[in-house]
Amino acid sequence: MNLYITIRRLGRRLAVGACLWGAPLATVVAAPPLAPLPAATSAFLAKFVNAEGNVNYAAIKRNPLELKGLLKRIEAFDAANAKPADREAFYLNAYNLLVIGEVVARYPLVSVQKVPGFFDKNLVSVAGEKLTLNDLEAQKLRQPYADPRVHFALVCGAKGCPRLSRAAYVGNQLDAQLTIQTRTVLQDPAFIRVDTKTHKVQLSQIFKWYEADFKAGGKTGVAYVNQYREGKIVPATYTVDYYPYDWALNSQP
Repeated sequence: MNLYITIRRLGRRLAVGACLWGAPLATVVAAPPLAPLPAATSAFLAKFVNAEGNVNYAAIKRNPLELKGLLKRIEAFDAANAKPADREAFYLNAYNLLVIGEVVARYPLVSVQKVPGFFDKNLVSVAGEKLTLNDLEAQKLRQPYADPRVHFALVCGAKGCPRLSRAAYVGNQLDAQLTIQTRTVLQDPAFIRVDTKTHKVQLSQIFKWYEADFKAGGKTGVAYVNQYREGKIVPATYTVDYYPYDWALNSQP
């Protein structure tokens, strides 16, 4: 017993001595600061989205922590006090990440169309609100900004969607980013299908579903497309049709 007490006293003296000499008993390492949300989103997209805009859902399902962290930050974001461009960029990124999150939660999945209420019933958490994906698109992007280019930035988890960008949208670069994304999509022969032999052009059904959005900007259909074609103008005399939307999941093989 006396030996035990002696050892305890010796331990305390050594600890006090270490503190007096400035030697800490334990080193507390501060966690590194979080990257800004757009930068963290870009890092995530670059890791899990390929050049064709397809998502590696299987890899995210195996290692979901990065996505979960982003979704928590989306839920807590103070959109009300953000600058308008930052707010628009936030909601664009939020929509695309929330779609990925909803798919991963149900993966393996062949199509978002197989999930009842995927867009119009199921609620997601964004900037302190509970919204459906349709409400997020309409109330936070289409109505307040009235910019048809958002239709080429939003990706609903289907192969018929525009290709998902591998970089996040950023407020102070947003106008240029949206123009580049729109130009890229509308020059993609898989998205705008021009047949010079039959003098026909097939457009995505996005142009039919959201015709009012394009009309509000002054141009619809081919006239809108030609603004971004850069030397690949579709003649106004071509017959216009709409190809069926491909709802297969935009997953990597």
